[in-house]
Amino acid sequence: MDAALKLIARESGSPAGDRVYDSIVDLAPNPDNPTPMVRLSPRMNPRDDLDVLLKLEGMNPFGSIKDRTALHMLRGLRIKEGQALVEPSAGNTGIALAAMANAQDTPIEIAVPDGTPEEKKALLRFLGAELIEVEDELCPLFPSEGARGVVKSMVESEAYNGRYVSPNQYESELNVEAHYTTTGPEIWKQTNGAVDYFFAGVGTGGTISGVGRYLKEQNPNIRIIAVEPASRHHKLSGLKRITGLPDEHFPSILDTELLDDVVSVTDEEAYRAGIEVARKDGIMVGPTTGAVLHAALNSGLAKNGTAVLISADNAAKYISSYAGYL
Repeated sequence: MDAALKLIARESGSPAGDRVYDSIVDLAPNPDNPTPMVRLSPRMNPRDDLDVLLKLEGMNPFGSIKDRTALHMLRGLRIKEGQALVEPSAGNTGIALAAMANAQDTPIEIAVPDGTPEEKKALLRFLGAELIEVEDELCPLFPSEGARGVVKSMVESEAYNGRYVSPNQYESELNVEAHYTTTGPEIWKQTNGAVDYFFAGVGTGGTISGVGRYLKEQNPNIRIIAVEPASRHHKLSGLKRITGLPDEHFPSILDTELLDDVVSVTDEEAYRAGIEVARKDGIMVGPTTGAVLHAALNSGLAKNGTAVLISADNAAKYISSYAGYL
């Protein structure tokens, strides 16, 4: 089978659990094979008038919601023989891209900020990706500098003679499309349309823009709430503070017209919430999920109903980071 075709899951009338797949890539989620949702217990969520549901994107084959983004972006690329992929990443997109690149026998290099958790760097090395560690913040102000600047120069420099191709998650509309066509429909189907609030962290803006657009089309009264770090200097890998950003530095694919509110969360609040949900409900999530949890449980939501929260990944990639809060 042509390697590129392995990026497209086969149509089948069989239940997902009864199938044998040709490639690990075919396990990427879709509305017929969704990631699970779990309801927070009263120990974690004391409100009896508000159902809080976590959508567990850490259950994806490569461990995060970025599996969706990576798959859609790779589908949109035409990689010539002799070319390699290169991408800036705080870790999750890089891991998904590296695994999928391996499945189609394409070399890949990932530029990461030096503040990226060591577990993510180790996973990238494990996958055989060439790692370019860059002195860069997890929340850089200038998109042309740091890891993104390095990748931009590799793609555009004549010295490399067209060797590098970048999916460019920060500017690709395929990032948004991934969540408009999969994550959003999954949430709507899993809740039978009974969703009143949607919470997600803001990084590239792809998740909240894609899901937000889909949900608003189904019911314009659904409130879309973005979660950001309280400071530009933070330890929430993959999130970006958007409050106060000048227009020229704003995530280009983030559709702010969809946002009903933006909630800021500190590192301390995020990590403590991540630890709390593990100890009260046994759900092991990354600190960005902790940030979303803290926002949802402390935002004073006036309306009863159902809140759906994106849990972008699991705790395994952050144990060393969590250690400082134990």
